[in-house]
Amino acid sequence: MTDIILVHGLWHQGTHMGRLAGVLRERGHRVHTPDLHRGSLAADTAYVQLIVDQCATPPLVLGHSYGGAVIIGLSGVGTLIYLAAYVPDEGESCASLGGALINEMLQRHLDGGTFMSPEAARDALYSDSDADTAAWATALLVRQASGHGRGIPQKVAWHHVPSMYVVCGMDRAVDPEVQRSMSRRCTRSVEIATDHSPYVSDSAMIANIVEGSLKELRSSLP
Repeated sequence: MTDIILVHGLWHQGTHMGRLAGVLRERGHRVHTPDLHRGSLAADTAYVQLIVDQCATPPLVLGHSYGGAVIIGLSGVGTLIYLAAYVPDEGESCASLGGALINEMLQRHLDGGTFMSPEAARDALYSDSDADTAAWATALLVRQASGHGRGIPQKVAWHHVPSMYVVCGMDRAVDPEVQRSMSRRCTRSVEIATDHSPYVSDSAMIANIVEGSLKELRSSLP
């Protein structure tokens, strides 16, 4: 049984990964969907590291959007998948890499942090999903504390860990051109004509990509 860790992005929760996790579990994998929002990029990474450390073998870790910056700081992982995700290098942050198309859609909460209206979220994040699925996903969104996107990873795992980038070519949240640029930092890449969150609209397709990366990892082992 392979351990797979699915790391969500800003404003999201681990529950958003539930559909993809369900497909992977049905296929015999042990899947973890941690909740972030731990106060900083460093704290988010440290929390996911605790899960990595409990895995019997180096896990496959998928990071979506901001989750890419989280998984870059991990140790002891077998392979990394960046799904429309940020891939910062030493000294870089998500914010410094740019490409965020959703900044103008964000609203400030009276108690601090930012949030997205359901209408904006449906358009920017879930445009490929049917109405019921998009309503489910937007209802789960939470307020995001500020500062996470400006965090700088303390380690850069993609320098030495096999990695794959999945470009979402119809993305309205992270500029696909910026994604294509970041994808060149990874071992290999693939482009799919989807919105920002294909793990919601087509979880089986993303599960196939994950399992393909697992097969490549296994074939490379001595």
